[in-house]
Amino acid sequence: MELREFIEIATSALGLLLISMTVLIIFLYRRSKKIQYKLDMAVKAKYEMGDFLTQFSQGLESRDGLKGSVNSICRYVARQIGAEGVAIYELSGSELSASGVSGIYPLIPSKNYKLLGNLEHLHEAVKLCKFAVGDGSFAGDIAASKQPEYVTNPSRDQRFCNTLIPEGLTGVIGEPLICDDMLFGVIIAINNNQNYGAPFNKSQKEHLHHLTSQIVLMHKLVNSYSAMNRRERIDQELEFARQIQFSLLPEAFPEWAQFSITAFTRPAKEVNGDFYDFVQIDDDRLLIVIGDACGKGVPACMLSAMTRSFIRALADNFTTLSDFLVHLNSKVYADTDDGRYITLNCCLLDKKNSLLEFGRAGHTELITFVHNHLRVIYPEGAGLGILPSEFANFDTFCLAFEQGMSFLLFSDGITEAVNADEDEYGIERLKNIFQDSVQHGLESNKVIERILDEVHNFSSDQMDDQTLILIQYK
Repeated sequence: MELREFIEIATSALGLLLISMTVLIIFLYRRSKKIQYKLDMAVKAKYEMGDFLTQFSQGLESRDGLKGSVNSICRYVARQIGAEGVAIYELSGSELSASGVSGIYPLIPSKNYKLLGNLEHLHEAVKLCKFAVGDGSFAGDIAASKQPEYVTNPSRDQRFCNTLIPEGLTGVIGEPLICDDMLFGVIIAINNNQNYGAPFNKSQKEHLHHLTSQIVLMHKLVNSYSAMNRRERIDQELEFARQIQFSLLPEAFPEWAQFSITAFTRPAKEVNGDFYDFVQIDDDRLLIVIGDACGKGVPACMLSAMTRSFIRALADNFTTLSDFLVHLNSKVYADTDDGRYITLNCCLLDKKNSLLEFGRAGHTELITFVHNHLRVIYPEGAGLGILPSEFANFDTFCLAFEQGMSFLLFSDGITEAVNADEDEYGIERLKNIFQDSVQHGLESNKVIERILDEVHNFSSDQMDDQTLILIQYK
């Protein structure tokens, strides 16, 4: 082959290689942007749900009670999508009536214009209006079709012919409120307050559509509150919290290389402040967490739920375990009141490098069984939500795993269980039964069962939630 032909072939091959690399880089860049977008959306959804529940609870605590809660949700929706006015219409039989309204929302029959003395009178006028499903009105048509609608010029729409249409009304969005194919009502928003005089944009319309699921949740809660007496209401809240708690726990223990992972949690009250979770970071790394929210019952359960959502949102952007805890702390600190915090232990299993990394945030010790000896690992780290990020530091401990190693994670409900003489069960008793159980070759579930049985027999009454996670390397 002549030199010239060789150069031409080499040049062509190099060109193809450069094109392939360029295509690969573009593909990876676009994929990373999609992953970041999904992460941003997950974090945004989490904040929106937290804000939504806060608005709802503040409305319940207002002097108007249930009425105030629906009005506050209307204000929340208006703020989220940038609308001048919002009304929520509730379906009763075949009739729609406004259960909540916020802002300047003048969509009332023109014959009622005399009621518009001030904003409060306007809202009362809106709540006096009734619409029937399929009656030819804007709200009635949405309820009949169960489809969202957007009108940019209401004055030319027959469905608004009997409605007071003020000058400058540039856009009306209507969304059906549906759950399990059942219509609960309709939400209507008017005027783009973010860019006054301009129609609603695509992002605002999509945002309202996304919020409808939260509004349906509010609808169910309002109905539950209004239909039950106080005792039934408390039972319903506890059942709601139990459902949340159950959804937090993994459906199955992960199969991860030669590791055997088993967990169990036992609440002290109707609901649990403890939780555990398994989060796969990538093909080689698995994050195992155990947490304990301060307090008991529903408030502790809600704090655990919030922390778990933070953990899963941050896991896709995982760096080091120490940085992970710092970022997690910053989010918990920003979203909790004074005196509210959660303790956490994290184990990161890296099967590619045969390593286990352990980090602690104010939680209990990690007990390890290695080469027929027990070791207690207790790195520094304060509970999440106690200190701001600039003062929060978390040490981690790393060790190589070998066959026959076992690791026990637990909540303080185990070691702080007390008997009739007010003696604590303590770490030494836990270490002894753990070592004896492992040395006798008991299966993982039997080890946990034996520990729980001994704690139960020792204590006079269970005063705190009890959780155990056992990791064994076969």
